[in-house]
Amino acid sequence: MTTQYYWGTGRRKTAVARVRLRPQGEGKVLVNKREWQDYVGGSRRLQADLLAPLRLLGFDANYDVFVSVRGGGIHGQVGAIRHGIARALLEVDPAFRQKLKAAGHLTRDPRMKERKKYGQKKARKRFQFSKR
Repeated sequence: MTTQYYWGTGRRKTAVARVRLRPQGEGKVLVNKREWQDYVGGSRRLQADLLAPLRLLGFDANYDVFVSVRGGGIHGQVGAIRHGIARALLEVDPAFRQKLKAAGHLTRDPRMKERKKYGQKKARKRFQFSKR
């Protein structure tokens, strides 16, 4: 008996998450082979953000979620996982699109770190100006 999986790729800042959903699961969520609570840590906001698409549709206990994520920091990775879960849910049923889009889960957040410019300390910070 082969198991049906639904795949989704999510991105945020420099993080990329490959998400795999398994239907008829018991709500297990593994991020890089670790429990998601251990991976995210104690931040309630990040914990709520991670599973937001599943909770929106009421599927927190119906699917097992397996995530492989790399790049960026924890905030970017959680955003990428959320985006990947939303895209995988579209593979399950395209009728979910309206709800997910209204909640903003399908939009890839375009904000990136601005590059450092030459002759400056950082992207916008300048070296101290001295008149004399």
